[in-house]
Amino acid sequence: MKNIFFVVGLLMIGTSSFAQAKWDAWNEFAKTKFEPKYDEKLEEYIFYPSFPEGLLAMVGKEITVQGFYVPFAPEDGNYIILSKFPMSQCFFCGGGGPESIAEVTFAKGALKFQVDDLITVKGKLKLNKDNVEHGNFILTEAVLISK
Repeated sequence: MKNIFFVVGLLMIGTSSFAQAKWDAWNEFAKTKFEPKYDEKLEEYIFYPSFPEGLLAMVGKEITVQGFYVPFAPEDGNYIILSKFPMSQCFFCGGGGPESIAEVTFAKGALKFQVDDLITVKGKLKLNKDNVEHGNFILTEAVLISK
């Protein structure tokens, strides 16, 4: 009987460890610290990121992100903006911070979406520290997983 409890206990520990091992991009992005700095060229304060070590270790690795499509990228480009929140709450329109959006560059051209489509994409993580014309969190070579 003790052996059964021991085996069941090991299975429970292994299962809970596996469940906790799932990497959540939005939670990892939220660990980034942002510091406002004045940009002379733009004549305004811009938030510059300080990425945590765990996120830096993921650069170049393939990650999956699920989020809402927001139409703030050029129509003729091959990238979109994905938000943790629907448009009414996103970084551009609502209370979300810069850690709540990701730029997604598709491997085979941009796809068409409707505002607030909930989509899942997979791509290689790139971090942008100082180019204010792009997001801080970028997925390159991305593919659509689900819509």
